[in-house]
Amino acid sequence: MTLTLGQPDARGVPTVLTPRLVLRGWRADDVPVYLEIVAADGMADHTPQPSTEAGAWSQTAFQIGHWALRGYGMWAVEDRASGQLLGRAGLYEALGWPGCEVAWTIRRDRWGQGLATEAGAAAVEFAFDVVGKDDLISIMTAGNVGSIRVAGKLGLRRDRSEVLQGAEYDIYAIDRKTWEAARG
Repeated sequence: MTLTLGQPDARGVPTVLTPRLVLRGWRADDVPVYLEIVAADGMADHTPQPSTEAGAWSQTAFQIGHWALRGYGMWAVEDRASGQLLGRAGLYEALGWPGCEVAWTIRRDRWGQGLATEAGAAAVEFAFDVVGKDDLISIMTAGNVGSIRVAGKLGLRRDRSEVLQGAEYDIYAIDRKTWEAARG
């Protein structure tokens, strides 16, 4: 995929267009919809999710702040055709995190359509081509079969296990050289 960047929003967050998605900066009106997405059955099985509107608000504010502090972060993922908020995807690297993580959360009723892979591929390309990262990771539980499959499609391979925030996770990784070789 060749990254298509749109105009940045008022906070400087670039918009990324993929064939089916718009990756854009977060807005206040995303909060209740995002809470509905992450509150669906099974969404918190592998990644802690907010369970209240205040929690969703805090997570949204964190995402906005991450962009301001790092110059990259998680986008709100929107369906290009309908404008429906589908979840989030992008880059995450909080203090003390084991590396720059590419991550995704897509609403459950849209799983199996390749949307996480599409959003994740755009985030990986953005990380290597725009941000200039040399390595990326993705962190997940061993039972998160869907996300493990997405990571594999993006070229990430299991690298190690690590305890983070009191739980054991598998770390998948890809470096720039491997990504560029696969890209052709």
